[in-house]
Amino acid sequence: MDKTQMYADSAPVVPSARPVPTGQPAPPVRAATGGRRGWWWHLGEMAIAMLVGMVLLEPLWDAAGTLLGVGATLARPEVAALVMATNMTIGMSVWMRHRGQHWQGVVEMAAAMYVPFLLLFVPFRAGLLDGDALLLGGHLLMVPAMVLVALRHRHHPPTAVRRHPAVVALARRWPTGLALLMIVDIWVDPRVLSPWTMLVLPGGYLVIGLARRTLRGPRVLAIHLAGLAVWVALTLVAVAVSGRTAAWLVALGWLAHAGWDLVQHRTGRVVPHGYAEWCAVLDTSLGAVMVLAILTADG
Repeated sequence: MDKTQMYADSAPVVPSARPVPTGQPAPPVRAATGGRRGWWWHLGEMAIAMLVGMVLLEPLWDAAGTLLGVGATLARPEVAALVMATNMTIGMSVWMRHRGQHWQGVVEMAAAMYVPFLLLFVPFRAGLLDGDALLLGGHLLMVPAMVLVALRHRHHPPTAVRRHPAVVALARRWPTGLALLMIVDIWVDPRVLSPWTMLVLPGGYLVIGLARRTLRGPRVLAIHLAGLAVWVALTLVAVAVSGRTAAWLVALGWLAHAGWDLVQHRTGRVVPHGYAEWCAVLDTSLGAVMVLAILTADG
């Protein structure tokens, strides 16, 4: 028996087969869309998904260009425009399918990513536009193209999306996948980060804790302030000593913070579990890469 699960953002409303008794109001029918506010929210979600696609996939293109020796080709304006459109399309398409959008709308929205750049290739090839104007013009034309597609499909209800259990399990580990995608470039080119980057480690928890109001209580706040003091001191020592000793301090500082992340993930008091998972994977991976970079340099 097929164990593939069915998911949809909003299940379709099925009218009851039983007649409504006379004198009683009919049950309310849920609208297919959330009105004008929901439409703008959906458009904003797609814009964010496009930005996420660019941020996460750009390092993959850079790594591929370095490994395959095609970095100069990828840097050409017309190729860079198509790469950027591809990154935005992938991020947007994944999110639209997650939200239960049908494939026709996904394909048309993907066309809204590519067509503006393709139209500007003609004046670019004719020498009427430079590379910056090509990229800027393509992004400007993309906005009304997206709006037109979104307006065309604004009344379409979401569809059921078939997802294999393996895909669902991987989706639940999205913080891990996000962290690994963010460091693809440093895996290709291992290096030691600046000591000042260690200030981000405790800072993120304090900012999120203040925003979520989860630092209440003298014990919780004192623990995180103590952590801030430790990593500030470690940063200042690394800056003062410099050289190979500083590199080891930075690498060990990132690895040590992964232990802090695991504790926070277990308690879940200050930050969401997803953030703690993402931070733990990111800290561990970056620390391991920096250790590799130090050992390689020593060799």
